[in-house]
Amino acid sequence: MRSVLSVHDIKHKIEGLVDEFYLNIPSGVGSRRKDFKLSKDELRKVLKQGARWAIENGYGTHDDLPFIEDEGQIGFALPENVSDRAFERGRDQLGTLGAGNHFVEIGCIKEIYDEDIASIFGLFQDQITVMIHTGSRGLGYQICDDYIKEMFKASEKYGISLPDRQLCCAPVESPEGQRYLGAMASAANYAFANRQMITHWVRETFEHIFRMSANRIGLSLVYDVCHNIAKIEKHKKTTLCVHRKGATRAFPAGDPALPERYMKAGQPVLIPGDMGRASYVLSGTERAMEETFGSTCHGAGRLMSRSQAIKTSKGRSVYKEMELRGIYVRAASRATLMEEMPEAYKDVSKVVQVVNDAGISRLVAKIVPLGLIKG
Repeated sequence: MRSVLSVHDIKHKIEGLVDEFYLNIPSGVGSRRKDFKLSKDELRKVLKQGARWAIENGYGTHDDLPFIEDEGQIGFALPENVSDRAFERGRDQLGTLGAGNHFVEIGCIKEIYDEDIASIFGLFQDQITVMIHTGSRGLGYQICDDYIKEMFKASEKYGISLPDRQLCCAPVESPEGQRYLGAMASAANYAFANRQMITHWVRETFEHIFRMSANRIGLSLVYDVCHNIAKIEKHKKTTLCVHRKGATRAFPAGDPALPERYMKAGQPVLIPGDMGRASYVLSGTERAMEETFGSTCHGAGRLMSRSQAIKTSKGRSVYKEMELRGIYVRAASRATLMEEMPEAYKDVSKVVQVVNDAGISRLVAKIVPLGLIKG
C-alpha cells in the first residue's frame, strides 16, 4: 500500500501505529478473531468470492479490486472439495496474520531506480508504505495436508515415479488433479479475503492515529500478488499449469491481466527481504515471459533454518538490536523474533540485483522498514 505521507509526517507516530496494529490484527501461532466466527455457509462464500466477499462486507472498497491479482477471485474454486476439518480451521482465522514470516510493515522509500515506472505505481522518495504478508492460514495448511495423502495414492495409481515423496502428484486433468485445483483455488480466495480485511484494519489504524480519513492519507493498494499458487495460463499459445512456489508473477507491460493504470509499466513485483534490511518493488518484463513463464523470485530466501536461527540468537535481544537500527517491532513471541532475525535470511539486495540483471524483473524502488508486527 502507498500513502501521501512522507517519513517526516510519521516519525513520531511509528510506535503508536505498530502498537495499534498489534491490537487490531491478531497474530501468532493459532491466532483467531474473537469478534466473529463465520458460519459454514458464509465461509463457503469467502472461498468462492475471495476479496469481493470482504469488500461487500465492508472491508475496503471496489477500487481495490483491479489492483489484486485476478481481481481477488480465482474462478475455478470449488469449496465442496474442501474438508470439514479445513472449514473448521478457517472459520475464526479470517482477518488474522498468523505466525512465522508473516508481517505487517510500515516502511519508507529509500531509493527510486526508475522514476517513470515509480510514478505510474504512485511511488516517490521518502514515501510511507505498508506491506502485508500473510495467506490462507490453517485452512490452506489443512487443504495441503489433506491432498498430500490423496496425491500419494494418485502417484501410485498413475505410475508416476517420485524422486522425492514431497513431489507426490496427479495429472492435472485427472479427477484427483481437478479436485485439488478446486480446493487450492478456494484457499487462494480465502487468502485474498484475509489480506483485504487486514488492509481495511491498516486503514482504520492510520485514521485513528492521524485523526483523518484514509482517503486523505492516500492509503491505496499498489498491488496484491500471490507467491504460492498454481495458475492455468497461456504461454506461447500453449495452455499450462504454472506453479509459483516461493515465486511471484512478473507480467510485462501491455499484458491483458494488468490494470489499465499499469499497462505501460508492467506488473508491480513485490519482493520482501527481512525485518532489518529492506524490501523492493520491481516491475514485470517481457524477458520473464520468454524465460520463466512470467515469474520471478518472491523473497530473499532463508540462510538458516528456524531452529538454527533460534540457536544462533541465544542470549541476544533481537528486539533491542532492531531498536538500535531504528525499527520498532511487536511480535507474538520472543521465539518468532529469534527465528526471523535478519541474519537468518540472504541479503535481499543481492537477490533482486540478480533478477534485475537477468532481466526477469526491473528494479523500481527500495523500501526500508520503520516498524512492524510479526506473527
